[in-house]
Amino acid sequence: MRKSRGALLLLAMALQFCGWGSANAGANFMHTAGRTTQPVGHYEFCQKQPQECRQITARRQPIELTRTLWATIINVNNAVNARVQPRTDMEMWGKEEVWSYPDGGVGDCEDYALEKRRELMQAGIPAGDLLMTVARQPNGDGHAVLTVRTSLGEFILDNLESRVLAWTDTDYTYLKRQSERNSGAWISINDGRADAVASVR
Repeated sequence: MRKSRGALLLLAMALQFCGWGSANAGANFMHTAGRTTQPVGHYEFCQKQPQECRQITARRQPIELTRTLWATIINVNNAVNARVQPRTDMEMWGKEEVWSYPDGGVGDCEDYALEKRRELMQAGIPAGDLLMTVARQPNGDGHAVLTVRTSLGEFILDNLESRVLAWTDTDYTYLKRQSERNSGAWISINDGRADAVASVR
C-alpha cells in the first residue's frame, strides 16, 4: 500500500526519536526561486515593526525536529488558534490587508501566523526557520500561513486547520514566502502543483 508523504514524515520522525535513520530521512522541502515582491501588508507591518524585518539568519541546516520541538510547535499552534477569534481586516481596520499581531484577541490569517512566529521565536526557533508564507486556497482566495522548516521537512501552521501538516499534505498552492536568511526579503515558490491546480479550474 502506498503511504502518504505525511505518513512517511511521521514514520521518519518516529525513527529519529528512537535513534534510527538520518536527520534528513523523509525530509520534504518547498522548491523556492529568486527574490520576489514583498506583500504590501508585510511591507507596512515592517514600517511599524522594523525589528521584525531585520532578522538575519546565517546559512545552515534547518532546526532539528526533536520530540520536544514537535510538542512545542503543536502547543503553540493549538493555543493561538484557540485564543484568537477570526475577524477580517475590513471588520477590524476598515481596509484590506493590514498585518498586525492579534494582541486584542482577534485577527485574520496573517495575524495568526505572525503570532505563532513570534511565540516560536521566543521558544528558541531561529527566524530563518519560521517563514510567513502566502498561498492560494482551492477556491482561489488568498491565504497566509506560517511555514516551519525542520530537519524532517517543512510544516504548515494554519488557522483554518487544527493539525500541523506537511506542506505537501495541504490543498494550497504556495506562491511566496520570507527568505530563510533575511526576514524582510521574500522569495517565490514553485511547489510543483501549480499546473495541476490551474488545469482543474
